Amino acid sequence: MRDILVTLIVFGWLPFVFKKPYMGALMWVWISVMNPHTQGWGFATTFPFAAIIAGVTITSLLITKEPKNLPLTPVTWTFIIFVLWMNLSTVFAIYPDETYIQWNKVMKIMLMSFVVIMLIRTQKQIQLLIWTIVISLGYYGIKGGVFTLLGGGVDLVMGPESTFIEGNNEIALALIMTIPLMHYVQMISRKTWVKHAMTAAMLLSAFAALGSYSRGALLAIAAMGGFLWLKSQHKGRIALLVILAILPAIAYMPEQWMQRMDSINTYEEDASVQGRFNAWWMAYNLAKDRPLTGGGFDIISPELFFAYAPNPEDIHAAHSIYFQALGEHGFVGLGLYLLLGWLTWRTGSWIIRNTSKLDEYRWAFNLATMIQVSFIGFATGGAFLSLLYFDVPYYLMGAMVATRVLVEKELKQKTMSAIAAKTSGSSRQLGQLSPSQSQPIAGDSS
Repeated sequence: MRDILVTLIVFGWLPFVFKKPYMGALMWVWISVMNPHTQGWGFATTFPFAAIIAGVTITSLLITKEPKNLPLTPVTWTFIIFVLWMNLSTVFAIYPDETYIQWNKVMKIMLMSFVVIMLIRTQKQIQLLIWTIVISLGYYGIKGGVFTLLGGGVDLVMGPESTFIEGNNEIALALIMTIPLMHYVQMISRKTWVKHAMTAAMLLSAFAALGSYSRGALLAIAAMGGFLWLKSQHKGRIALLVILAILPAIAYMPEQWMQRMDSINTYEEDASVQGRFNAWWMAYNLAKDRPLTGGGFDIISPELFFAYAPNPEDIHAAHSIYFQALGEHGFVGLGLYLLLGWLTWRTGSWIIRNTSKLDEYRWAFNLATMIQVSFIGFATGGAFLSLLYFDVPYYLMGAMVATRVLVEKELKQKTMSAIAAKTSGSSRQLGQLSPSQSQPIAGDSS
């Protein structure tokens, strides 16, 4: 039944994409983030929904008469260069034959990220994009939260199989990132039931994140909460929320969860943590040998760990977006990735600064703030996970760029209209001078 439902939704939606290409972008985000076909057990699990949606969306983009240019901002230029650098590092990869599968997967994600940025342009489309992400990940948050509550937090919450967020740590970080977006939906909605539904979804998603037993998720929650508290004008409310919701949720978790979280303080004795450190040193030492392009995709091999890792027998993935970028794409690749994050953050700060006192752009102010909160969570939790190519941060980057372009354009138009009105008013005043002011003085021979 689930297979049939997903198939009906996808093929029922496709005809609308030719009329409104942005709907194809939204459908791509839904299928790539939620991966609803993985929730079935039949033909849909291997059916190429993503390829079909991408093909239809790109075709509609090419034939549409609607504006379809890529907004060329510092963020998008850096994104373009970063993607090109990934291709260059692939050309000079240590294992060029083995990199193709991962390169092919990553380039599809990057291509569709550009398509999303090109098609999502208006306030309505931006908000629909956020709604799509919230629904896609909120499904797992609600499901995982109920699972944690009913099971007493004993069993781990896991993500959908064969996806970026399959593991317990990965799904936890994805849910942590989604909570601020849920709060944004709550703020912009006028319907009471939506506000209450988002409150329930946020609480259940928090329980699901705790039920993942992810220590990185706990650090991400702390970092997000601290940032939100510093920026908020309602610090008392946030403190009250921690006392009434967060602390009881933590107290609800079993003793084994407490022991897992307490191991943060004894990381020297934790084999998993030491394995991460070993992988980080391997990536760093490899980048020292190949500082420009790194080793390319898929550098996890016994040979490279033997050559560059302190413990050659402890072979791990990078488990860090930063060391993943460093090992696979060199210091230049890491620098571009960090620059991309910094420029996206600055874009959000520009939106916040220029809309803070404008009620009609309160949606943009709240969106930029909540995306920044989400990025704090990703930057913190991502330090311990190999999620460099996770698509949600790139979609949020696109939402931030689209919001700034839209706000900046409208503010400029208002400024020009105000100047034109002022100039027109001055001209009318000059044309309405009294006769004594505009006529020659009696006796004047001129």
